[in-house]
Amino acid sequence: MSSRIARFGLSAYRLAGTVASPVVGLYLTYRTAKGKEDRARRLERFGYPSANRPQGPLVWFHAASVGETNAVIPLIREIRRRDIHVILTTGTITSAKLAAERIGNEAIHQYVPLDLKPSVSRFLEYWQPDCAIIAESEIWPATVLELGRRRIPQILINARMSDRSFARWRRRPAIAEALFENLALVIAQSDVDAERFRDLGAVPVITSGNLKVDTDAPPYDSAVLARYKKQIGERKTWAAISTFDGEENAAAIVHRALKERDRQLTIIVPRHPERSDEIEAALVKHGLKVARRTRDDALSADVDIFLGDTIGEMGLYLRLTEIAFVGRSLFAEGGQNPLEPAMLGCAILSGGHVQNFREAYQKLARSGSARMVRDTEMLAKGVHYLLTNDEARRNMIEAGITAVHEMRGALTATVKGLEPYINPLTVKARLLPKAVAQV
Repeated sequence: MSSRIARFGLSAYRLAGTVASPVVGLYLTYRTAKGKEDRARRLERFGYPSANRPQGPLVWFHAASVGETNAVIPLIREIRRRDIHVILTTGTITSAKLAAERIGNEAIHQYVPLDLKPSVSRFLEYWQPDCAIIAESEIWPATVLELGRRRIPQILINARMSDRSFARWRRRPAIAEALFENLALVIAQSDVDAERFRDLGAVPVITSGNLKVDTDAPPYDSAVLARYKKQIGERKTWAAISTFDGEENAAAIVHRALKERDRQLTIIVPRHPERSDEIEAALVKHGLKVARRTRDDALSADVDIFLGDTIGEMGLYLRLTEIAFVGRSLFAEGGQNPLEPAMLGCAILSGGHVQNFREAYQKLARSGSARMVRDTEMLAKGVHYLLTNDEARRNMIEAGITAVHEMRGALTATVKGLEPYINPLTVKARLLPKAVAQV
């Protein structure tokens, strides 16, 4: 362990020892009350297992939330095809449900241990992973250092580095190098991301593209979709998805501006559904009639807004429209993933603050499938144009589907990058007696 790691590690471990009991207990109690923690499985957050470790090679995957979980599922299946066991950790109840639905018994699911030395050590001591594969931008100091101390290869896949995160790490170069030098490999989404990780001390770094392009389209309930389509009938629709504070109000203004001309149904899917009560109250103040998915309200002809206040049903909402404004881009910053609406056949509108998905938006904009808007007035004009111009809408949809197809290939590149770490585990797994390997 280098002196830099030792100095930084000591402070991280001291922090772990002082915070672990009272503060963390209060923190988890708060999150449980908010519905963000699974009360029955809280001990997993302290590294206590709730499942048996299988015999044989084991790879630890970590995906923070729903988007990252979806992105790693094809890779998990590739690892399992090689007879290697997988434990998948996530940080949210929603991602845990998604994992149960999408991969079932293909992987063991646990909630990720808190980034405190006792929790991480307990987790690693029990599971003893041969390799740790972390999705996107999850850099947890105590976890990185503990993996490094145990000489467990840790690989960052689909890695991205936002403008804000890069600036923050650049202000702390010694800490950045002490952490990033522990990474055995970084597989970055883009050349820009790759260069940023190199600047911060990561070696080696390769570029793969975005794994989210290589995922399946989000699932949906065909019976529910058919029922809603029947209720909507001939009405035109547009959707504002993954919205943040202020963007629901913008969608309401757009709806009122276009209602007399277009008679459209507006679908709003907030990024954080727990805000839905306050969103509905604000919409009602605008004089709008709201139907909510959680209430199973009918989409009658007098409904103005369909509030998609559930998680994991984006596949349903996007299949009800051909026009999608993607949020966290008009007032909030960073943007949200535009690839799902593109692959599901939506013309895309977005605000200009899309730093976290810059490369995806650049490719979609160059193809003609995404258009950027400056403000609410420009958004209203864009929605009206696409609602009333069938040819332009179809051209954007076709361009988006083509662009997504051309962007594929990240899964193959990622598997190739992982081969030096995975191939020895494959050999080891296949040398085990069948009865042992299946335990």
